[in-house]
Amino acid sequence: MSKRVSRRKFLATGTIAATGLAFTSLPASRAAASAPAAQPAKKDPPTRFQIACMTLPYSQYPLQRALTGLRNAGYAHVAWGTTHLEDGKRVPVIARDAPVGRAKDLSSRCRDMGLEPVMMFSDIYPEAKDGFEVLRRRIQQAAVGRVPQVLTFGHTRGGNEKLWIERFKQLAPICRDNNVVLVVKQHGGETGTGAACARITREVNHSHIKVNYDAGNVMDYLNGKINPLEDLRACASEVRSFCIKDHRFFPEPHQDCGPGLGEIDHYRLLNIVAFTGLTISLSCENIFAPAVPRPAKPEGIDALARRAKEYLELVIQAIQRPAKE
Repeated sequence: MSKRVSRRKFLATGTIAATGLAFTSLPASRAAASAPAAQPAKKDPPTRFQIACMTLPYSQYPLQRALTGLRNAGYAHVAWGTTHLEDGKRVPVIARDAPVGRAKDLSSRCRDMGLEPVMMFSDIYPEAKDGFEVLRRRIQQAAVGRVPQVLTFGHTRGGNEKLWIERFKQLAPICRDNNVVLVVKQHGGETGTGAACARITREVNHSHIKVNYDAGNVMDYLNGKINPLEDLRACASEVRSFCIKDHRFFPEPHQDCGPGLGEIDHYRLLNIVAFTGLTISLSCENIFAPAVPRPAKPEGIDALARRAKEYLELVIQAIQRPAKE
């Protein structure tokens, strides 16, 4: 018999934060499968999901090969990050201290290929000594490139919530003035859950400081002790984007993988935010199959990228289908 601790329902107003959410005995995969599906308010407009893929799966290849592969896999949206091999050297997609014009050039390059940028990595922990300066620079880069979101997250050992809130409050008007949303995702430690991240963004209380949800990280870093479905319900009103990956505990060792190849039910997961009236990007971070070697050639990555996109398209089609009369 399973036991749920501190289970709280997500309220659309987002005024109540949930804590706890641990399962004490039921394996994570079974807990996720058995959780009741949330019923979104279908009177609200459907969420405008943007299916994107990060360039990250192509990190062992040049950035241009990543962009070409994603275009050929049928993507219309792309997320940058973080480095690629260029002539045998590891090169940042956009360096922290790069002139803002670099972001404009890369955005134009992407758009010329039919790929609209939706997000870029900050490549800095908010609690880092130079965290404020780097995040401010990233916001400026994103603004010039018309990239709507900058992604950040804390160290796996845990961050400094008080400092995060202080810095996010300082960054909020900068984000607003540059029309960029700073999103924070789960990465173990003190910000290992969406509920913990939402507690911070609700304290900041600003339209341009929000949550990115990463169900794979919640499963991975917390070793299946938190059900992503319950966790997402606790922070859904704060969520403005997703890093898409799955997670599988069997066969061992447990590992992240592409959507639909693990133990996360993306139908139930995305159903929670299916009718918000918002634009929410779904950026595939891991597209690989579990327990088998990764492709030796980029064409194999192309095929996995296409599979992830087509899977998410089916999920969205199913959860947003018109209600039967």
